[in-house]
Amino acid sequence: MNICITGGGTGGHLMIAQALAEAASKRGDKVVFIGSLNGQDRSYFEDSSLVKSCYFLETGGVVNQKGFGKVKALLKIFKALLLSRKILKKHKIQAVYSVGGFSAAPASFASFTLFIPLFIHEQNARSGRLNAILKPFAKRFISAYEASSPIQGYPVKEVFYKNAYVRKKIKTVIFLGGSQGARYINDLALCVAQELHTHGVKIIHQCGTNDLLRVQTAYEELKIEAEIYGFSKDIASLMQRADLAISRAGASTLWELVTSGLPAIFIPYPYAASDHQYFNASFIVEHTMGWCYREAQEEEIKRELFTLLDKDLHEQSSKLLAYAKNGVADAMIEDLHRCANVK
Repeated sequence: MNICITGGGTGGHLMIAQALAEAASKRGDKVVFIGSLNGQDRSYFEDSSLVKSCYFLETGGVVNQKGFGKVKALLKIFKALLLSRKILKKHKIQAVYSVGGFSAAPASFASFTLFIPLFIHEQNARSGRLNAILKPFAKRFISAYEASSPIQGYPVKEVFYKNAYVRKKIKTVIFLGGSQGARYINDLALCVAQELHTHGVKIIHQCGTNDLLRVQTAYEELKIEAEIYGFSKDIASLMQRADLAISRAGASTLWELVTSGLPAIFIPYPYAASDHQYFNASFIVEHTMGWCYREAQEEEIKRELFTLLDKDLHEQSSKLLAYAKNGVADAMIEDLHRCANVK
């Protein structure tokens, strides 16, 4: 089957695109990727063996633009839509899978003009503008947060399932600010480091490359040996060695933590579009699998952290593992084959 996967901009979207491309390739499908010249799309797919062809079109976000900037962004999308139509025709695409992000708009709308079935994966608990528009017209809308979704779960790399186990006592805390780091979480980590050290708790800290020198210097001044990274591609092994995470609530990181069975105190990025990180973390809290606080609740965060040091995390960790589902990307591709009526 000839499948187009589209979307990206950020690592969260692109990791889902990779998982779907891998699942489709294993099945023998021919995969084409359509992304954007902006964002991280090229770094994920330009040299990928998972796709037959990849295209990076000139597009950009519309929501944050004003006045003439919004008009220019819409014109770029329209031109990219016309190019996407040609690409879909050239490769005789039979289904399009959108993983969201501004990169997904041209090929998604092009699929409608060519009567090609569109499938959507929404990575966040609160849908982005594009997915909210496309949802009523899609053949399938998959979400790990919606009970009505025909497929439950979130596509996560196999290594996180392999590394998963039940946590009990806290011996190591990992601080995660996302791929770019988060100054607030970095400052919080430095603030509680002495207390953690007093309790014999080890620290793993991914602080972002831009803040690496400051954070390293601060730990040295505190005379605390922390394991510090600007950025690590081997985040799965770092999570494996931790018993509690203090983290932003981007979808990919959140579900990697779930899959690992690693309980977390989530501190959502306050300026995320539609406050989606807060709603992602709220889903975890509603299922009593973790904790969520706003940045303004720093004293509550510290109190929760120090309280947990004396608690057994077996219940939360076990719930996370029970909620994690393996083979989600495979199930999504199998579902696509059934719905598209193509064998």
